[in-house]
Amino acid sequence: MTPKNLFQKVWEAHSVKALSNGQTQLFVGRHLIHEVTSPQAFGMLREKGLPVRYPERTFATVDHIVPTNESSEPYSDPLADAMIKELRKNCEDFGVTFFDVSTGKQGIVHVVGPEQGLTQPGMTIACGDSHTSTHGAFGAIAFGIGTSQVRDLLATQTMALGKLKVRRIEVNGDLAPGVYAKDVILHIIRKLGVNGGTGYAYEYAGDVFDRFTMEERMTVCNMSIEGGARAGYVNPDETTFEYIKGRPYAPKGDDWEKAVENWRSFASDEGCDYDDIISIRAQEIPPTVTWGINPGQAIGVDESIPSPDKVAEDEKAGTVEALEYMKLTPGIPLEGTPIDVAFVGSCTNGRISDLEEVAKHLNGQKVKDGVHAIVVPGSQIVSQMAVEKGLDKVFINAGFEWRAAGCSMCLAMNPDKLIGDQLCASSSNRNFKGRQGSPTGRTMLMSPVMVAAAAITGQITDARKVFQN
Repeated sequence: MTPKNLFQKVWEAHSVKALSNGQTQLFVGRHLIHEVTSPQAFGMLREKGLPVRYPERTFATVDHIVPTNESSEPYSDPLADAMIKELRKNCEDFGVTFFDVSTGKQGIVHVVGPEQGLTQPGMTIACGDSHTSTHGAFGAIAFGIGTSQVRDLLATQTMALGKLKVRRIEVNGDLAPGVYAKDVILHIIRKLGVNGGTGYAYEYAGDVFDRFTMEERMTVCNMSIEGGARAGYVNPDETTFEYIKGRPYAPKGDDWEKAVENWRSFASDEGCDYDDIISIRAQEIPPTVTWGINPGQAIGVDESIPSPDKVAEDEKAGTVEALEYMKLTPGIPLEGTPIDVAFVGSCTNGRISDLEEVAKHLNGQKVKDGVHAIVVPGSQIVSQMAVEKGLDKVFINAGFEWRAAGCSMCLAMNPDKLIGDQLCASSSNRNFKGRQGSPTGRTMLMSPVMVAAAAITGQITDARKVFQN
């Protein structure tokens, strides 16, 4: 029997038929929806008089537009209020499970799915959000989709997709102190480029990923899309199974052992083929910060801002554009760049382990005067866990605002926005022009601990110089 990688196994297990255009009609085991990309799709179903084909496979929450500084409805933003009410009505009318704000289970869709046990190995998962690749951390093949595909999935539980190539990215060795999963994925994107993964699924492997927790694996898989890949995954193992066990939608009783046996079978076979293999030494990965306007424009925190005359010819124009937009001087150290805002949160780094790690380092430190610092848990459950551990008080005492669960300043579809040309140290996933709400706002991506160091010092700083604990 020919050895196969996980992508091939999951793809074959969910293939309905080959289409005449070369794509495959793929059955999707789990469909996750939110308030922004689903209203039009439900509207199309109503126009055609169609039901949701398998409502028990679709789960909804609100995250993108929900305000994080208001706790009661109606919300002051009429659009947010209307979109949340629309999703509530759609879920009720079509029989879809909805993790509403009143349930204690609401949050960012890519945090809620795993914590509820909805994300499982060997699945195909789709959501109308580009960072659906997060769920690949469990050994699933997860895709972000557009509104018309949301409609197709609701109506048929299938979608048309071209088969991807598979690149295995091995990271071996020991990460240096102060280097986190966020640094790993920023380094990978810096190395391979924002278009390097076009047409690929990324399989993350090696010593580092074997040792990573599930939440660290999710951070890396989350940003696969920033590297151009359509999906990213880690092979399921005991760490995966232990995380899922006991969660609300996890298999129970005798079904548990059967599920684990099945999940284990999806892992890539020894000796299977890949279209490409990349090897990275963990020791070479520094605390990494973006300086430009795409996630590939990143350097180690101790490096200097690139000069256009020292980059490849095809990168010169983009470098000039980024330097002008970011108002940075080439050739000077990145460290010391003043910040205005610090944001800890998002589907990349808004989980309980992220908040615990930052709180552990704060240790009585205070946010620098003039810096607006906010912390936004990824879900109501994360928030509850953090409060039970007293993390909210650690953040508040340090000078951070403690907010309710949501996407918040990651994409600013809600009131959390930059003003003017403010520069934000952010634990989110995108640093595009205007991404955080202001057309001239500037974003630098980094790990949550690096965000905290920037908040404390008021500038981009190597966290290892700030925190001694």
